[in-house]
Amino acid sequence: MHNKRVTLRDVAREAGVSLKTASNVINGTGRMAQSTRDHVQGVIDTLGYRVNIAARNLNRNHTGFITLAVPSLTPPYLAELANRVIDEARLRNYSVYVTTYAEGSAQGARELIENFNSTVSDGMILSMSEVEEFHPEDLETSFPLVCVGARTTWGKADHVALDDVQAASRAASYLFDCGSKQLAVVGMREKNVDLSTILTATEGNAQLRARGVVEECARRGLDMDERLLGYTGQDWTIGSGYRVTERLLESKVPFDGIVALNDQLAIGAMSALRSHGVEIPGDVQVIGFDNIEESAYLQTPLTTMDSRLEWIAPTAVDRILGRIDGSINAPEDIIETADVIVRKTTR
Repeated sequence: MHNKRVTLRDVAREAGVSLKTASNVINGTGRMAQSTRDHVQGVIDTLGYRVNIAARNLNRNHTGFITLAVPSLTPPYLAELANRVIDEARLRNYSVYVTTYAEGSAQGARELIENFNSTVSDGMILSMSEVEEFHPEDLETSFPLVCVGARTTWGKADHVALDDVQAASRAASYLFDCGSKQLAVVGMREKNVDLSTILTATEGNAQLRARGVVEECARRGLDMDERLLGYTGQDWTIGSGYRVTERLLESKVPFDGIVALNDQLAIGAMSALRSHGVEIPGDVQVIGFDNIEESAYLQTPLTTMDSRLEWIAPTAVDRILGRIDGSINAPEDIIETADVIVRKTTR
């Protein structure tokens, strides 16, 4: 018995009950005396029987797997998203295939959707690329699809995201409340964009966060100097944050607060400020986004906007499993707000 996998038939034989009764005990179903249920459970525990999840899911026309598709696992935010989705799925007896896709290429997210194989996965959670072009019909799928990120889904798929405009407005507001008078933005994805164009943004992390900063300036009757919109393109790394902040400092346009559109950019900005003898937060305050792990352990811990991944991951998993089991039918936009995590780069 110990040299092979214990089967349900072994449990039934040892307990002296039918296969049906043993199965009912395993699944917590059926009507029987409590003493019978306790006896069979005791045999299950003694023999070390484990449910064959793959076989059970096959019988239910489910694979027991979901797919998580992300543009890359290099950014800390996406790596943490993947870990949290895996953990949340495991709690619900599901496993996760994690795959990356080449943004904006022939092997991008749209091809991944087109070639989805429902015999190996029950549905997909898609972290939507910031650069790939999507159309409504791309999200009209025959399989359950939940999207996360700052792209529109046209009501075609479930969408779980933060309100980036609100979050950036809150970030700018916090800097102003702490004494800043003129803000710089590090992380612009487009060059030479004017303020009126920024205010029309409807999707994209960078675009929506820039819009939130500009809107907050306008609410306070303050001018946002377009020369302080630091262009990084798609490069949101520490090195990019350093280089762009250095260019802002060399421009001699005064600023006393930086809204960096992610924490890596903020870390680079802080390094550039220090190399130029600028005190943080005395001379310039800095706030980031995403609350990556490193942000709390810097020499000067970084004030940042909460990523809310502890909400995004379980919400996305619950939505995809609801679509899989049929308990959820109509797509929804599920949007939450974020708040400031106050540390030492603000006053």
